[in-house]
Amino acid sequence: MPSIFSKIISGEIPAEIVHQDELVTAFRDAHPAAPTHILIVPNQEITGVDALEDSQAEVAGRMLLVARDLARREGVARSGYRLIINCGPDGGQEVMHLHMHLIGGRPLGPMLARDK
Repeated sequence: MPSIFSKIISGEIPAEIVHQDELVTAFRDAHPAAPTHILIVPNQEITGVDALEDSQAEVAGRMLLVARDLARREGVARSGYRLIINCGPDGGQEVMHLHMHLIGGRPLGPMLARDK
């Protein structure tokens, strides 16, 4: 069964797509955590980082370069931004299709709450 992200990539589900090429698609998050919140996903269904194969290095690299370019275009590159890839249930991954969050546009604070 195709993931929700595959349905966005194919146009079956509408989204505000901000980048699409032969390897990756990027679109605005429907429930943004910051003024800039973009998801960058491979067009091919890859369940997560652990499922990446060496032959998919170009896809993984493209995700990072697209994130860089989008951060510049969104005006958050100078002030800073965060790239997040959640892996598996304990890592907070909710959609089992590899995706990277580009988040910025305000101070983001600490990455994790520290145990007391």
